[in-house]
Amino acid sequence: MFRQRLRIQGSALAALAGRALVLVLAAALVWYGAMLVLLALKVSPQTLNELSGYRDAYDYLATLQAADISSTDRLIVAIVGLIVALAAGTLVWRGLPRPHLARGPLTLPTTDRGQTDVQPRALERAVEAAASEHPAVVDASARYDDGTLALTITARDARHVVQTLHEVRDRAHESLARHELGLTTVHVTLAGYDASNRRELA
Repeated sequence: MFRQRLRIQGSALAALAGRALVLVLAAALVWYGAMLVLLALKVSPQTLNELSGYRDAYDYLATLQAADISSTDRLIVAIVGLIVALAAGTLVWRGLPRPHLARGPLTLPTTDRGQTDVQPRALERAVEAAASEHPAVVDASARYDDGTLALTITARDARHVVQTLHEVRDRAHESLARHELGLTTVHVTLAGYDASNRRELA
């Protein structure tokens, strides 16, 4: 049995909300930690209350009675709580990790003769061969992963790198089209230069 790697998909929105929440909590801890340090340095409680508002908030909440909360206040709190609960539930659901196979065969459109599955290595070899035929490419290595083909090349010199990258990408697309492979996303990355031609960088 071949070993297969798993990829964990998450939600960028959930990750951003989590980081924002951590940032807010960290800022609050730092702020009130600074208040404790000032209190230890014998700063007057009145000055600390003006900075943090802790005593005013504590006195207000300590004297709060049930009669002070109107029906409108209860309704507003209930609606806000419901909205927060729905938003938090949505973020938790979207933030749950969803593992899936990182590499799998490319399934071509089904025809009247059946379904065709192309293994990742076949895709990689087709693109590597097309890239290696370019006169400015010394070596090429491809990796098919999750619907995207990443092609890494080693260039012969540095004089026409940008043009070489564009031409290699076009060759990769032409090779995929020639073999009737329906993959259109190809990323080309320059890995380095041939050691015997590094003087071209000077």
